Amino acid sequence: MQFESIELHNVAEAEENKLIHGLTLQRYPKAVREAMSERGGFVSQQASGCEMRFVTDSQNVRISLTAVEGDGEVIVYQGDFYHSQYTLRSGVQHTLHLVQRLDTSKVNLDAITKKRFAPQVWRVITGRYAVRFHGIEVFNDSVRPPLPGEVPAVRWLAYGSSITHGSSAVHNYNAYVHKAAQRLGIDVLNMGLSGACMCEQQVADYLASRTDWDIATLEIGVNMRNSYSPEQFRERAEYLIQAMCSKHPNKPVVVITVFLNASTYDTKGTTVGQNQAAFNAILREIVASSKYPKLYLLEGNEILTDFAGLTCDLIHPSDYGHELMGENLSRMLGLILEK
Repeated sequence: MQFESIELHNVAEAEENKLIHGLTLQRYPKAVREAMSERGGFVSQQASGCEMRFVTDSQNVRISLTAVEGDGEVIVYQGDFYHSQYTLRSGVQHTLHLVQRLDTSKVNLDAITKKRFAPQVWRVITGRYAVRFHGIEVFNDSVRPPLPGEVPAVRWLAYGSSITHGSSAVHNYNAYVHKAAQRLGIDVLNMGLSGACMCEQQVADYLASRTDWDIATLEIGVNMRNSYSPEQFRERAEYLIQAMCSKHPNKPVVVITVFLNASTYDTKGTTVGQNQAAFNAILREIVASSKYPKLYLLEGNEILTDFAGLTCDLIHPSDYGHELMGENLSRMLGLILEK
């Protein structure tokens, strides 16, 4: 969305808040958040993959932010090029002073303008914490949102669990979806919900109602292993997939089975292990029986291919795991996008 003179990327609503002045950057609209579980309502407010994007000729920029719950990292890019990193202390309003560093006179502009982002686009990237945006200052210069030709033409909507949300990556920008997008030269709308990807009807209807994406991935199942039966999972998964495909029959919708984790090798017949296997089988059945030619299925074990790519909890990938997943998934999605 656009707010005043900048683009708020991956933001559905910029919402006033009672706790502290400033605008909360919300990835999901309020009505959808209120239909989620309590945890869903909480984690959906984490600004994972949200960006403040703008273009200005000013050599100095000030932008003011507050992390609400817990400290959080902010990464700044100029186009595709890393600029700097800052830590927001919880509850403290921070004003970042950004100075123009990218000297494009040193290279042929064609060499850097044919990448994802034009070099003149400032990108202030937040992570897995609720954030308030207070404003931007460019002194006596002007500021504007990026033009369509200055950002990627293809947008990827990624719905999923904490892994899609970016859990255990050192920074959210290291999550597999962002690594894959970098390789593919596309943009990401990160709709991951840590521990709360429950395929609610209201969430399905909202995702299907959106028209701002060109390809979608649905990484579903892992958060539902403990609390839903295979029958309940089938009902929710079928509704979500049908909603996405029926509203967008000409767009690729990619279903991803549960990624490699400890329960993949369950030898004790636990409910979690049995459900995970059953959920994966259900997703294969739904896709195989579908009438939609643009519906695809990718196996999670073919995306995360190394068990050592997990952290010690044996479910969330490390930075190495996210990098490996991004490499493998980009190759798979690239083939789908070429069709």
